[in-house]
Amino acid sequence: MAAKKSPFFDTATTLGKIVAFFGISALCGVLAAGMIVPVAAIAKTGLTTGNNIVSALPSTFEKLPIPQPSRVLDTEGKEIATFYEQNRDPVKLKDISPEMRKAIVSVEDERFYEHNGIDPKGIARAVVGNLTSSSRSGASTLTQQYVNNLLVNNQILTGSKESTVSGNKEYSDKIRELKYAVAIEKEMSKDEILEGYLNLVLFSGREYGVQAAAQRFFSVDAKDLNLQQSAMLAGMVQLPNVYNPINNPERSLDRRNKVLGNMYRTGAITKKEYDKAVKSKLGTDPSSSASGCMAAGDDGYFCDYVTNLILKDKNFGKTKEDRQNLLFRGGLTIKTTLNSSLNKQAAKDARQAIDPHAKSNKDIYASLVSVEPGTGKILTMAQNTEYAPESKESGSRTFYNFAVESRLGGAGGFQGGSTMKPFTTLAWLHEGNHMYDKINAKREIFTASDKWRASCLPGGQTATAKWEPKNASRGFYRTMTVDTGLYWSINSATVQEAKKVDLCTIADYATKIGLIDQKPVGGDGPAPINPANPSFVIGTASVTPLAQAAAFATFANKGEYCKPRAITSVEDKDGTNYKVPQKECSQEIDPQHVADLNGTLKKIATNRVSKGQVAGPIAGKTGTNNGATSTWFVGYSTGISSAAWVGRLKGQGEDDKKNWMHGKMINDQRAPKMVDSSTYAAPLWVDFMSKAVQQYERNSFGSVSKAPKPKPKPKEKDSSDSSNSNDNKSDSKKEDSKKEDSKKSDNKSDSKKSENKGKEKSKPTTPAKPGDGSNG
Repeated sequence: MAAKKSPFFDTATTLGKIVAFFGISALCGVLAAGMIVPVAAIAKTGLTTGNNIVSALPSTFEKLPIPQPSRVLDTEGKEIATFYEQNRDPVKLKDISPEMRKAIVSVEDERFYEHNGIDPKGIARAVVGNLTSSSRSGASTLTQQYVNNLLVNNQILTGSKESTVSGNKEYSDKIRELKYAVAIEKEMSKDEILEGYLNLVLFSGREYGVQAAAQRFFSVDAKDLNLQQSAMLAGMVQLPNVYNPINNPERSLDRRNKVLGNMYRTGAITKKEYDKAVKSKLGTDPSSSASGCMAAGDDGYFCDYVTNLILKDKNFGKTKEDRQNLLFRGGLTIKTTLNSSLNKQAAKDARQAIDPHAKSNKDIYASLVSVEPGTGKILTMAQNTEYAPESKESGSRTFYNFAVESRLGGAGGFQGGSTMKPFTTLAWLHEGNHMYDKINAKREIFTASDKWRASCLPGGQTATAKWEPKNASRGFYRTMTVDTGLYWSINSATVQEAKKVDLCTIADYATKIGLIDQKPVGGDGPAPINPANPSFVIGTASVTPLAQAAAFATFANKGEYCKPRAITSVEDKDGTNYKVPQKECSQEIDPQHVADLNGTLKKIATNRVSKGQVAGPIAGKTGTNNGATSTWFVGYSTGISSAAWVGRLKGQGEDDKKNWMHGKMINDQRAPKMVDSSTYAAPLWVDFMSKAVQQYERNSFGSVSKAPKPKPKPKEKDSSDSSNSNDNKSDSKKEDSKKEDSKKSDNKSDSKKSENKGKEKSKPTTPAKPGDGSNG
């Protein structure tokens, strides 16, 4: 049986209430500052005297940092997004209107400037009121409320199960609050306490502090709050949800007028001021400040990328939970590389290329990302979708960031197709060859008896099963210059180059400038491109648009690769700077080899893609995989490098022809029978870069090595002349290839194509992994 509670200490009885009331005077002498503790509190604590109660408490407590939102800024200092659990923007007392200060004092603690943290008159009034009515009222001073808010903040930050929010307090909590109030009054001035309180207290929802509340309900700063606005906000503190003017305007108005009445009664305002204010309407003008990347609009995907960078970086905390707390509570200022005005244009162009609201486009998307050569700064990161939860009705919303790898919130990359071909050319030049050298591109079939040089593999070589890297036109199985083969993106030419060089050199060039296979065959995750299967030279690896933009920025920067970076600095509210990646560049390619490569890539971008629409010098490379489920144009000036990608997200593999984009409904219209990079990706790049290049430098790519003058000899017809009729037809078709290892796929597609016009279609005999293929 529970022990019977003494009526002397039971505050539920009238006798207990009387004892509690008279107990006030008994404890007045215990605390020099006049701390008043009800006698019933002594019984609750199990301590026998007021002295025991007080001495059992520490004299002060640690004030942990007050949560503040973190802000993400673009390169010009414009706010992209905020992160918070408590929306708070601390301000100095001088930046809070006098009307607001008077209102909060009048309604919460009218003798604030008279007491020392504890108000005996207020306690007496509350006790008498509680004795004579069924309602309950408190007597906490502003100082006590400030203390309690600080304690609650500490409990949240430390993960304490203890809670001293209103309604959960024990008597021991009240005693502690009283003592700390007295201590704080000795440490801080009245104005400092008032400032701290007004910046700490909850006004509504997640709006903490008077500045956030003023913005939320009136779209003004705290310093500009007028009398009636101040009275309304001051009235909300008691019951934030009940007196919310948006949800409960009538209750809010009534509460505001009572506050005005209290201000008049205490002499804070005149009768004339009261009469005018009480007749006014609420006059709310709400504004919102949503937390997180969903409020970032077109910058949402870049914002998500930055968020993931911070949450995975131990410089911002030992655990993910620590890093989340810092982001949402630490008041960080995160400065980034984003050109937000240009990013808005990129998103607009991506939506124009692939309409996210078109019924036919549920699994067809567009991505556009830009990097600055020489710095690695990410300038844009946009796509045609809205950063929001996916919708079954349309493909217009997704959290997938098509530009980056999976671990950073991305879609995991897409097959690069013929954008991989420049790396074979670099290996060709690396081994002492030239762009003007002739290559015999007649061979159509390779078998297991063919050996491919690969110095980094066991035995220094690799072999292939039967492999037919197809062109789409019979006219290109012939001898041609390396320049011609790359210009028209001829599979058989690239493969013959690769056959004559070290496959490891090709793969190494790609790895050194940031291209990682995000979906290697048989792999557990992203890995350097594997040279064991020669088909990688025509684009079987899955790479991200961000990596592509950064890699091709190397070609724009005379062979110097700069790792892409999004964050330039992170500083917390106290001025502490956190370590972030700095510019990291390294010379990875011989500048003359890059200049020679650019000689061809410049012609591709200028003559075949831009055709006068993008101011030069510009250069770039097309790319399309089998089935056109991944199409690219990656191009650059010396000031900006951009990767434009258009393709499927879920249906990337070519083993199922229903996913092929040839002749399908796209943008609610019938697509061409042969979709390639020139259909959607290249026009997207042109639309964007025609404006973007104007903002950045456009210098020369360097001089191309000249072919030596030939010795006089009988003139022969040169079948490799790029002006012949077959060449001129190849501008809009798509080349093709098949990976050699038949054990890794059962793909039986019977028609592989290249983006370049006039190239041959024929049936491959040995498939590669689903999604393999290259071409154009």
